[in-house]
Amino acid sequence: MQEKGQISIHTENIFPIIKKFLYSDHEIFLRELVANAVDASQKIKRLASIGEFNGELGDLKVSVSFDAEAKTITVSDNGIGMTAEEVKKYINQIAFSGATEFVEKYKDKGDEKAIIGHFGLGFYSAFMVAERVDIISLSHAEGSQAIKWSCDGSTEFEITDAERTTRGSDIVLHIAEDSEEFLNEFRIKGILEKYCKFLPIEVEFQEKTINNPNPIWMKSPSELKDEDYEKFYSELYPMAEKPLFWIHLNVDYPFNLTGILYFPKVKNELRFEREKIQLYSRQVFITDDVKDVVPEFLMLLQGVIDSPDIPLNVSRSFLQADANVKKINTYITKKVADKLGELFKNDREGYEQKWDGIGLFVKYGMVSDEKFYDKAKDFVLLQNTDNKNFTLDEYAEFVQANQKDKDDNNVYLYTSDVAGQDSFIQSAKKRGYDVLKLDSVLDGHFANTLESKIVKTNFKRVDADTIEKLVDKGIIVETVLSDSEKETLKSLFDGVINDKTKTVQIEAMPVDELPAVITQNEFMRRMADMGRMGGGMAMFGNMPNSYIVSVNANNPTVTKILQLADNEAQKVLAKQVYDLALLSQNLLTGADLTAFIQRTASGLN
Repeated sequence: MQEKGQISIHTENIFPIIKKFLYSDHEIFLRELVANAVDASQKIKRLASIGEFNGELGDLKVSVSFDAEAKTITVSDNGIGMTAEEVKKYINQIAFSGATEFVEKYKDKGDEKAIIGHFGLGFYSAFMVAERVDIISLSHAEGSQAIKWSCDGSTEFEITDAERTTRGSDIVLHIAEDSEEFLNEFRIKGILEKYCKFLPIEVEFQEKTINNPNPIWMKSPSELKDEDYEKFYSELYPMAEKPLFWIHLNVDYPFNLTGILYFPKVKNELRFEREKIQLYSRQVFITDDVKDVVPEFLMLLQGVIDSPDIPLNVSRSFLQADANVKKINTYITKKVADKLGELFKNDREGYEQKWDGIGLFVKYGMVSDEKFYDKAKDFVLLQNTDNKNFTLDEYAEFVQANQKDKDDNNVYLYTSDVAGQDSFIQSAKKRGYDVLKLDSVLDGHFANTLESKIVKTNFKRVDADTIEKLVDKGIIVETVLSDSEKETLKSLFDGVINDKTKTVQIEAMPVDELPAVITQNEFMRRMADMGRMGGGMAMFGNMPNSYIVSVNANNPTVTKILQLADNEAQKVLAKQVYDLALLSQNLLTGADLTAFIQRTASGLN
């Protein structure tokens, strides 16, 4: 037998288009050819299961080999095989998918979702790297003649009889000079491990199986133990710590979705590594950029998602906008929220122990996703400086008796730096106030979100104002100083400080408070923090920090300053008071810190 003909296409330029534009990464050719070989194996299994193939199935597997000297890569299977007519139908008519026709023909006789192919273009990705491609195939059909199809990347092909005696196909790629990088054991092995790691048919390379055909996400959760999930996690992320817990996704309506999402121990930083969640379609790796399928706040998770219903573009490399994507996105968000709520309800102690690892994730979800907020408000935790945990409702009840201001607002005091703001924390505790720890990079946004949701509640950092103003109960503290003495003090401190970013105020404060405190306006500081994070407040992020220096008119040291007859002595003591205030905010550095230490040391003599 010998036959020549032309591939049925509408343009002579189809191959340059395939080579340059259809696939973003040329290495995908191997994924497509192996996936096609897996399809061929799945099809023969299907026919055997419904009684339309009575021969021996044998050990179904796909083999990949290469010959560096001959400059060939071969993908072999012992699947369904093809006749000459089928080759002309499925190979010569570009974008006619054999998988699509097979599914349609047998859709009422089994699980059509097991067939991977969809577009019918995967085979032609071979021409991205090959100057010629041969197909040697023998159909499963009784009495079939083995055939060889050959094409050099033009629109012309040749079909001849072949000597193959076993069912299946060999796809032989004669690698082009500009693609000889793929004639390398480690390069091929790397591609196979990336794209074919969980294909449902055994894939062999260099006489070793490189895939796990039965990943645990394809199994029922009832079949699995914790050790199975942890072992699979180690398989995915060999260098990672054990996950905190996981969610097994398994839904078949209104879309098909399986997978496992793991909760890693999240550090106090927002770093989204796009490769953490891997997207598969029928166990074929598609991408590790799942931003459309998974909400951004879930990018902190790890694991796999597998769905045949996620719409892919023609090269199976990118997602397309589709209603199913939004449905899947919403479903995953709900499943994660339900899992967290279940953990909190069933084992609060265990949940609290995990909070340091998941708190940032939960807060980010609440800030960025309205529906997640509605569920998470019941299991998000607030932790105070005594390391006690509260739900939002519990904390509102805990502080309402003592931390209501004159306008009947609950005031939630917090610290972003327990050690650095200790003097302010102690000042608050002396008044019987509780102080929360909000020290993650996200907590400025988190506080804003809670303020917008919880009525009559304000968040104020402990160093945002003097303690009387932080929780303003409308009580006026009297000062022992006259108006003229206050003016004298203000003038003195203005001269000593000489800094336009510092505003001096003479305040009536309790005697036991420090002689001076340095504070930052809560609103301006929070806006600046979010501006530096890129939270839509960039104009604030570029503004210099501004501070208020509140001098305690009732403190004995301040009174002593006024009583000193020597103006220079007044300045020295005022400078010492100011530097103490700077020190309490970690703002005293360099030469000023050295001078402060020397002054303090000389006073000891």
